[in-house]
Amino acid sequence: QVQLIESGGGLVQAGGSLRLSCAASGRTFSRSAMGWFRQAPGKEREFVAGISYSGSITYYAGSVKGRFTISRDNAKNTLYLQMNSLKLEDTAVYYCAANSGGRYPVSDQREYDYWGQGTQVTVSS
Repeated sequence: QVQLIESGGGLVQAGGSLRLSCAASGRTFSRSAMGWFRQAPGKEREFVAGISYSGSITYYAGSVKGRFTISRDNAKNTLYLQMNSLKLEDTAVYYCAANSGGRYPVSDQREYDYWGQGTQVTVSS
């Protein structure tokens, strides 16, 4: 059973930065693709970024490309999301997710079978 715990959310001004972390359990973490998703108030959950099992391949939603960086440290069983140049539209609950059955990043949330509890990111003006 995989458990994921996000941290690092908070309040930040537009243009600022935050780094989210996701601590993962399980010895198969290094073989699983991982992803970040978010859900803004009144909207459906959407894909943000994904990363392959080794970290060599990444995939981003167009809305965050060039601003966000997904990475992982398999030795620490930890996934990261570095968020720069934050915008008001980035305000959401951010979730990390694991695709235990795949090695490469995909945007379809149905491919991810384990989810964290979420961490709130609020961007202010």
